[in-house]
Amino acid sequence: MSEASSEDLVPPLEAVVAPDQEKQEAAKKKKPKGLANMFSIFTKGKKKRAKPSVVEPPTEPESSPRLDGPMPTVEELKEALERGRLEAAGPLLALERELAAAAAAAAAAGGASEEELVRRQSKVEALYVLLRDQVLGVLRRPLEAAPERLRQALAVVVEQEREDRQAAAAPGEAALAATRPRRWLQLWRSGVAEVAAERLGTRPAAGAEGRSETESIFLHMGCTMKEDLEAVVERLKPLFPAEFGVVATYAKSYHQHFAAHLASMAQFELCERDTYLLLLWVQNFYPNDILRSPKLAKELQDVSLGSLLPLKQIHLLEATFLSTEAANVKELMARALEMESQHWTQDVAPHRLDGHCHSELAIDIIQIVSQGQAKAENITPDLGTQMKQVLLVELAVFLRSYQRTFDEFLERGKQLRNYRANIIANINNCLSFRTSMEQKWQILQDPRSHLLDPLSELKVHGLDTLLQDLFVDLKPLFKRFTQTRWAAPVETLEEIIDTVVGRLPEFSELQDCFREELMESVHLYLVKEYIIRLSKRRLVLKTAEQQQQLARHILANANVIHNFCTQNGSAATWLDPALPTLAEIIRLQDPSAIKIEVATYATWYPDFSKGHLNAILAIKGNLSNSEVRSIRNILDINTGVQDPSRSLFSHIKVG
Repeated sequence: MSEASSEDLVPPLEAVVAPDQEKQEAAKKKKPKGLANMFSIFTKGKKKRAKPSVVEPPTEPESSPRLDGPMPTVEELKEALERGRLEAAGPLLALERELAAAAAAAAAAGGASEEELVRRQSKVEALYVLLRDQVLGVLRRPLEAAPERLRQALAVVVEQEREDRQAAAAPGEAALAATRPRRWLQLWRSGVAEVAAERLGTRPAAGAEGRSETESIFLHMGCTMKEDLEAVVERLKPLFPAEFGVVATYAKSYHQHFAAHLASMAQFELCERDTYLLLLWVQNFYPNDILRSPKLAKELQDVSLGSLLPLKQIHLLEATFLSTEAANVKELMARALEMESQHWTQDVAPHRLDGHCHSELAIDIIQIVSQGQAKAENITPDLGTQMKQVLLVELAVFLRSYQRTFDEFLERGKQLRNYRANIIANINNCLSFRTSMEQKWQILQDPRSHLLDPLSELKVHGLDTLLQDLFVDLKPLFKRFTQTRWAAPVETLEEIIDTVVGRLPEFSELQDCFREELMESVHLYLVKEYIIRLSKRRLVLKTAEQQQQLARHILANANVIHNFCTQNGSAATWLDPALPTLAEIIRLQDPSAIKIEVATYATWYPDFSKGHLNAILAIKGNLSNSEVRSIRNILDINTGVQDPSRSLFSHIKVG
């Protein structure tokens, strides 16, 4: 073996592995593009037998140098290493130790000259360069090597690491240049980092499979990392010694490159979609679908990889996402309402669904809000909770705007042909809104929530508008009670009921629950108007018999009203005692008994005032002023807080 030049001593690793890289680049250019073909060489062995590695030794001819028996010469070792025979590592190590012993002996007894020792060391180092390149070449593409050859390369690294530790414990003589520690394990880790950068750094075609460039990059990096690490776990971990920490080394290298790419990307002003994708990968896909995937979770649980981005940066991105998404939801809801209101003003008839007037507005709005929340929940459940609060605020603003827009339509659209049908469709909308909100966000379970107040107002205004014409028709009929001095109360009430019956089909396209509410309003109106007629002070009955006869008429009419309304869906049972108790007050003659009835009545209807009581007692012309005052004083007792949803006498004005 000729004397090695200084360049032969420690050539850079990059120069050695460059031929391998050139072959890899050439192979890549021949491979078809697409995500299906972007997986690591780690996965190749799963589908087909791996081709021989570029570092695989050729078939040895019979004239190949022998490494067994006596110590081979330097020339034989060089030839063996050039042929890729890793078993030459043992004799080479022996040669190195022999050189170290000679150097020690020379230092002690003046043996070989220093120049001779340096010459021999240069030859040994040149051989180690050959060995290093062969070993690291195998480890750079471990799944392309035969298992036995891979084991040989690993054994060489283990042996070299052990020799490094021994050399550190017993430093060599000054006559020789320091060559240890060689740190081949560290070089291997650096090689893994280069492979990770190479594998993840490949850029898929922009917009591949309909995806954006950013989405394609994330998908490529994520799939590549997952596939490669699974191959490391399944195929390399059983072969690598524990001191390599092969799974942790590959995982950290891939993680560091992934994180570096995302950190670089996050430095720029991102578009809305890229911000969402970045958060989705950092907070969900990467930790859950990759690190905690079934094949990797157990292997990586003790590998501290951390987050792909710093927490502070994640919070900034989340704040940007929440703000942007809320603005999008707001804009989409406003656009949906504008389109809906245009249909009203353009006199477009609403759809019919299962016999009911139907509007898509509620479905559209709930879908818009739900999609906004779902996007946040896809990132993290905690961000979904934050988004829920933000979107509920926007939804409350929208519902108030919806209610105002509907009120304007009630005022301005009265001449439109589909006016009533669109009113019914929007009242029915309230059920869709309420049901969806209750199912998705349990809003109605919070007594402090006023989110649905605009819907309640919209429904009430709509029902009142639908009933206006009916109540206008009923008003003159109720006046007959006093105009005829209650001469024919049964016949008058029958005409009133017939009028209501004739108008009920107009409300058939309401949802059942709203038709029931409408009947409760009719029920309330009938009872209220009846009491108003009794309170007109135009009827004064001075005998007990006259009072009892009127009481019987009132009871009979009360039963007719009750039966009719309940049979048609009214659930306003709170109105049941309103007329019968007044009839009882009119019938009774004992002031003490009347007081008891009045006190009981006031507990049912706290808005029953002295003015109302005076109007009823005015019918009883046989009561003295002192008896009236005594009975009236019963109402001085506070009977409790009035429930505004069950207000009866507050609607009745007395003169």
